[in-house]
Amino acid sequence: MLRRFDHHLFQVISGLAQLLLWVAVAAGFYQVLSRFIFQSPAAWSEALTRAAIIWTVMLGITLAFREGAMLGVNVLRTKLDEYGYGRALELIVLLIVAAFLLFLLWIGIQMTWRVRFQTMPTLGISISWIYISIPIGAALSLIAVLCHWCRDALDKP
Repeated sequence: MLRRFDHHLFQVISGLAQLLLWVAVAAGFYQVLSRFIFQSPAAWSEALTRAAIIWTVMLGITLAFREGAMLGVNVLRTKLDEYGYGRALELIVLLIVAAFLLFLLWIGIQMTWRVRFQTMPTLGISISWIYISIPIGAALSLIAVLCHWCRDALDKP
């Protein structure tokens, strides 16, 4: 059940991150066209590009955590595996990362709440839609770290 949840959740996150990256590329391309070809820059495209990239990064770190790409301390892990302490190092790293992500989640919620009445003039939406990527990315990353840990625990004897 955990594997199915893990697989489907991160497929959705990956698809969303890819879509947002394409949105950023398209909006950035439109910005270049409107500025240099049509001589009439669009104010909204820069803000949309920035927002899409921020969301892409926050979702992308979730995918990196899921694959364990940001949890590696490979040289030390290899040495400690010789003595049977490699898994303990992974647990320590997991706890540090989880503590940081919980802190980021807490700070992100506070920041999002503080800016909820500010709007992005060029897009006409609340800037909190951009800031909320921080706590959502942190929460999804925390899930990803735990899924990675559990998947490794199930795969290793």
